[in-house]
Amino acid sequence: MAGATALSCFLSSAAYAQSLPAPGQTEDGWRHTLGFFLFTPLRTHGTSTVSGVSADIDLDLGDVLDVLDFAAAGRYEAWNGDFGIIVDANYVGIGEDTTLPGPAATAVDVDVRQKWFAVMGAYRVADGTYGANNQRYTVDLQGGIRYNSIRQEIRFTTPGPTNPPTQGGDEGWIEPVVGARGMWRLNDRWTTIASLELGGFGAGGNDLQVGANIGFDYQPWDRTAITFGYRYFSVDYSDSTSTGPFAYDVTQQGPYVGLKVFFN
Repeated sequence: MAGATALSCFLSSAAYAQSLPAPGQTEDGWRHTLGFFLFTPLRTHGTSTVSGVSADIDLDLGDVLDVLDFAAAGRYEAWNGDFGIIVDANYVGIGEDTTLPGPAATAVDVDVRQKWFAVMGAYRVADGTYGANNQRYTVDLQGGIRYNSIRQEIRFTTPGPTNPPTQGGDEGWIEPVVGARGMWRLNDRWTTIASLELGGFGAGGNDLQVGANIGFDYQPWDRTAITFGYRYFSVDYSDSTSTGPFAYDVTQQGPYVGLKVFFN
């Protein structure tokens, strides 16, 4: 069951869109970026707690993929001058069915879901050039609110006429989120991106949620870029439910890849 509770943040868009206009994108009026992303954790460590029972987690990517049901993530950014609006949405669901040993042959259904939806404002605090070729760079700061939800649910079924109670459940809360991002143009096709995003700060039981990324945009087409790099993610959530303590304290790291579309 620990294997089925280790994917609450498999897919995450983080801070991959941009305040630095894409090559060929006009800065007159509003400019827009729409991105779709996949984060593939090569290693997942931590502890999952359901109904007061904790399980250590130490999984590789293959273990995670074995229990993946569905995942989707996207990020939209709209910028006008130095000001931006960001909408970030993520969903991932995993599940595992198994049978516990013993004469009763109890069937167990493990269902894990995480989703979040964030709305943030952003401001470009630096916009300049560097190097002999006067390549452009920007730095922006972000802040807003995020609705975050985690489900860790274990359902037991037996051959008898009644079923034992479901363990775990759903926990949802609203939390603050802040971020910072730097972008450096390397040439007409390549851009370097580094970002840090922090959320939670104790709201709703989420002590701290961290996302840190470093990577590149490669733009082989006028309005589309491929983005890729490396991501670190951690979440430390704990609360109490009617069936006992409920917690998810996990760290993940691995590559990400995605696609961005630019338009005015």
